[in-house]
Amino acid sequence: METWLIVGLGNPGAEYADNRHNVGFQVADQLVSRWGQSPAAYRRKLGGDLLSVDWSGCRIHVQKPQEYMNLSGGPLQRVMAFFKVSLDRIVVIHDEIDLPFLSLRVKRGGGHGGHNGLRSISQAIGPDYLRVRVGVGRPAGPVGDHGKVTSHVLGGFSRGEQRDLPDLLDRASAAVESLLLHGLAATMNTFNAGAKPAAARTDKTE
Repeated sequence: METWLIVGLGNPGAEYADNRHNVGFQVADQLVSRWGQSPAAYRRKLGGDLLSVDWSGCRIHVQKPQEYMNLSGGPLQRVMAFFKVSLDRIVVIHDEIDLPFLSLRVKRGGGHGGHNGLRSISQAIGPDYLRVRVGVGRPAGPVGDHGKVTSHVLGGFSRGEQRDLPDLLDRASAAVESLLLHGLAATMNTFNAGAKPAAARTDKTE
């Protein structure tokens, strides 16, 4: 039985729960539900909320780090060591401002692109883990406006985005399942060619 570690990134606390930056937490909860468990079944362990489940011949540990985004690497590394999970069986799910809302990309390795959670994880275990990049789009304005980007990712989805969010969470969850069952190449072929409907939307981020 293969052992996997699935890590959804976000910030702990009710005030951050619905933020774009917490979409990794939301996908993790969706996966847990798809695999027959309740999100209420997580237990605090090794610096994160942790739940373990057997699914389709895999032993899967699902983690939501609880030491804030920029410290995500520590909790992940501790779970990786505790359960002896190999680097090629780690999947990190995170928000991606360089992808339009509703877009999805799967890859292995690469830089952190200014994402503090990825920076922390790469410092802890190296960059060559699997990633499911969930598009949340960039705010309008200059690309280098760090304050606006921070407000964007720490803000909630607009009403229009909220209508489409369940579909995005479903597709991100399906991408994770495809990685477990079919591997990276097949998953990239299936999910990396997905539509990018954000450019055609008229909804404004609120």
